[in-house]
Amino acid sequence: MTSMPVGGIVPAHGSPDEGPADLVLRNGKIHTQDPARPTATALAIRDGRIAAVGDDRDIAALVGPGTRVVDALGRRVVPGLNDSHLHVIRGGLNYVLELRWDGVRSLRQALAMLREQAGRTPKGQWIRVVGGWTADQFAERRLPTPAELTAAAPDTPVFVLHLYQSAILNRAAVRAAGFTRDTPDPKGGQIVRDRAGDPNGLLLAAPSALILYSTLAKAPALDEADKKISTRHFLRELNRFGLTSAVDAAGGFQNFPENYATVTELARAGELSVRIGYHLFPQTPGQELADLRRWTETVRPGDGDAWLRLNGAGENLTWAAADFENFSEPRPELAAGYETEFEDAVRLLMENGWGFRLHATYDETIRRDLAVFEKLAAEGLFPDGNRWLFDHAETVSPDSLERIAALGGSIGVQNRMSFQGRAFAERYGAEAASHAAPVTDMLRLGIPVAAGTDATRVSSYNPWVALHWLVTGRILGGLSLRSADRLVSREKALELYTLGGARITGEEADKGVLAEGRFADFAVLSHDYLTVPAEDIPHIEAVLTVVGGRIVYATDTYEGMDEAVPALSPEWSPVAHFGGYQASVPPSAGGARQAGLVAEAAAESEEHRRWRDARGAVPAARASTVFDPCLAP
Repeated sequence: MTSMPVGGIVPAHGSPDEGPADLVLRNGKIHTQDPARPTATALAIRDGRIAAVGDDRDIAALVGPGTRVVDALGRRVVPGLNDSHLHVIRGGLNYVLELRWDGVRSLRQALAMLREQAGRTPKGQWIRVVGGWTADQFAERRLPTPAELTAAAPDTPVFVLHLYQSAILNRAAVRAAGFTRDTPDPKGGQIVRDRAGDPNGLLLAAPSALILYSTLAKAPALDEADKKISTRHFLRELNRFGLTSAVDAAGGFQNFPENYATVTELARAGELSVRIGYHLFPQTPGQELADLRRWTETVRPGDGDAWLRLNGAGENLTWAAADFENFSEPRPELAAGYETEFEDAVRLLMENGWGFRLHATYDETIRRDLAVFEKLAAEGLFPDGNRWLFDHAETVSPDSLERIAALGGSIGVQNRMSFQGRAFAERYGAEAASHAAPVTDMLRLGIPVAAGTDATRVSSYNPWVALHWLVTGRILGGLSLRSADRLVSREKALELYTLGGARITGEEADKGVLAEGRFADFAVLSHDYLTVPAEDIPHIEAVLTVVGGRIVYATDTYEGMDEAVPALSPEWSPVAHFGGYQASVPPSAGGARQAGLVAEAAAESEEHRRWRDARGAVPAARASTVFDPCLAP
């Protein structure tokens, strides 16, 4: 199928000088985010960009014999979503190996999935549940135990990551990871032991998550061919939710250039379906400055193209300045004097025209970093036109926000509180939780804010879960952490998730607005984000996603219109059997469906009564009334 049958549009006999459009979308409720034209019903796309925006009648002249015309059927259309903090490269390299519990509603279902997967996982491979879920989403409101994992998969190693807080292993995984009673606790981590001193299957970040990541790194990796397939399917999964761009925040165990080779090869082949701006993260403590110096001498921010480009350094510049967040543990005390090396790193980047982003959860870290920036600003070196931002900033103070604004910084906020909000509130209190992160305060000061998820090892990659948190302040499980005055409107939240990401990569002239000359990146939604009940927002998906004029995802009415992707490999992949995010019925739709069934049953009952009445099967005295024995005298 090349297009939907559409009535009312016929090929134009006299097309504009530029020629007919390649693709036309009509009959939509288009939220353009363009102040000059906030709404429209039709778009015309030519050569990957928007050629025209208007009403169906305006766009009809751009339809030629070869134009693909798609009817939005009155659905909501939005600019393509742009996750400003997504570990998309790492997620892609591992996606087909992972059993995703994202969206799973009960621990019972999660364990059943694990048990089934154990039956098909070959010897030597692990079952990995790596982020995107929390106990609050389960009906049981608890984590699985090592014993439950062992019962579900006695012989196959199982590694279950819970946020940045802990990992749960079955007995086979403890053996495969090489943990014994003689294995020492690593710095910043704990191997929990039983009464005999043997590892019991629980690993704790205390507060460093390195123990979790280093253990996961012992599992087998994909070969190069399957890394490409895995990445393409992960990008398709992101397209499923209307994502068209992502900023990769790098991260631990993501080495440059080797771990970037897969997306680079896919970009060369024109096979990316999400535009990626990436960061570089020095991996080796003590070698950070050497790595940064080498990178500044070989590549520059902006190198690449519209599909894959370098954006800068981070989200760490030096390991000593990293404040690991585990809200089940006290805030980490960073080493005294880390500022000297940190200042050298920032100075090097500024002198070479590099921007950067910094993982900074706590205000204590932010204040120390700001003092370094202010010192360099006094010398005229900061920011010197370079983009920079803090990521996370859950406990940033009003004073720090004013200093960030004065220095021209931005902030990336993620919905980590959707998954960790209960632990945060239990440690720091309800008032502190209501400010984490203080998005409305940031906006009031004019600080550019970009929204994202921090997926895939803490939050889910589903952007609508993040948008729900921004709009309602509710975490998974329903707990409300924010008062009404600290919420943002649906329109503003969408702007943070589209234009916000574009601003931190310097692409706001191309992305985030559906206007003439911009990238043809947009999504047709399953439900109207701007009008559905708030509790339905996490259940929104795209039915059609377009990136650069290419239909990269299509379902429902549009099934078969999107580009093909290779078959999933390996065949035993959990994704091949369970898919990715586990969708469920929107709450309001579930209630409406139930009410509809009741109405149907009532109608059938009344029709049957009339049928019996017509045939004299009902006594005449009662033929025209409804008898309820509960009301009989």
